[in-house]
Amino acid sequence: MKLKSIPNLLYNKTHLNLSPPIYIGIGLKKGVSQTTITTGIEELLITYNLENHQIGTIATIDHKASEVGLLSFCQLHNLPLKTFTSAQLKNVIVPHPKTNINELIGTPSVAEAAAILAASEINNIDKFNIELIVPKQIFNLPETKEMITLAIAIRSIN
Repeated sequence: MKLKSIPNLLYNKTHLNLSPPIYIGIGLKKGVSQTTITTGIEELLITYNLENHQIGTIATIDHKASEVGLLSFCQLHNLPLKTFTSAQLKNVIVPHPKTNINELIGTPSVAEAAAILAASEINNIDKFNIELIVPKQIFNLPETKEMITLAIAIRSIN
């Protein structure tokens, strides 16, 4: 049996990591580049002492599923992109809802809600705790004026 086939055990060539995977929720405007997404996620991981190999899923709102920068990032890093409808996102209780976003897209949260939902999508959900370990963080590249919002959730066994 290969280590990569064991759920929740993340393996890279130098060590075995028994920490749970992280689920990154992302909110972004149309046309955000892969560079902005990569830079934002790298900064977030460094700030919170996390590593690339811990990422389990990238998640966002469904109408961002065709964003070239987001798709390129996921393909480059071999990560699944999970999307949710505004109705699904709206039903998630988050610490930092925004009413102006709710008026625009029908949900008060994308990054936090998407991270929580992505971490929640498992069988036997009652055996797991879902925790938002990084509330939404805003990243921008001043030279491009592009901005993204990121949040991270994990699931742990009760």
